[in-house]
Amino acid sequence: MEREQELMILDENHTLSNGVAIPKLGLGTWFIDDDKAAQAVRDAVEIGYRNIDTAQAYGNERGVGEGVATAGVPRRDLFVSSKLAAEIKDYDDAAAAIDGSLATMGLDYIDLMLVHSPQPWDDFRGGDYAEGNRAAWRALEDAYNAGKLRAIGVSNFREQDLANVIEGGTVVPHVNQLLVHAGNTPTELLAYCESKDVLVEAYSPIAHGEIMDNADIRAMAEKYGVTVPQLCIRYTLQLGTVSLPKTANPEHMRANAQVDFSISDADMVTLQNLHDQDYGDASVFPVYSGK
Repeated sequence: MEREQELMILDENHTLSNGVAIPKLGLGTWFIDDDKAAQAVRDAVEIGYRNIDTAQAYGNERGVGEGVATAGVPRRDLFVSSKLAAEIKDYDDAAAAIDGSLATMGLDYIDLMLVHSPQPWDDFRGGDYAEGNRAAWRALEDAYNAGKLRAIGVSNFREQDLANVIEGGTVVPHVNQLLVHAGNTPTELLAYCESKDVLVEAYSPIAHGEIMDNADIRAMAEKYGVTVPQLCIRYTLQLGTVSLPKTANPEHMRANAQVDFSISDADMVTLQNLHDQDYGDASVFPVYSGK
């Protein structure tokens, strides 16, 4: 399919430490209902997206799998990610859940599987789950070595969480998926991941939408002649992360890929130093709670 010039980002990849290519821009599917997920995937693929991100916790793996199966492009052309439920902190349950995702999605393999959080959601940033994370990680390693997963990683892991699985494992996580956006840039953690050759994926690059009301961001977007979401997505791309904006709206999918511009070094520094962590109604979710 001919891609429009302005959607060139959809043809660009990062290369994981194991040599697997991952598209730089993906579709996040959090809050997309299972019965709407297949159409969202088909719409995204038609526009040119090849990177689709879901999770066991999203409750839409079945729909995402249906979308992958009916999207009209070969399975090998798509990069599909899912995440092990945050509550699973032992080997047997993790191994069973990985097989469960494969079955639910109807896939022979998943391109990337992550541990969704170093703690269960009801104890986010709470107790010590170091051994449980090592056990879940061993299950991911075994599924990776068995060819069920093309890459494995973690999500919401801080430096000590990452160090724990690196020290206890045989495969260094290929990815750490983090909350990264203008207003919330974990600079030291990004540098640590880079030092370990762990690619960072940025979820909620538009700060769950609340960033739209930030006057400084709006003024900067106006300066570049782009929308606030486009500026925010471009920012995460220029940080060197994979950007995963979430939408089920094809117009937004297309607009989110219209990021063929460059943010100046000075403006990147301004955005990196910006602190805006107002998530509105979404603050009830652990990842936005400020812990």
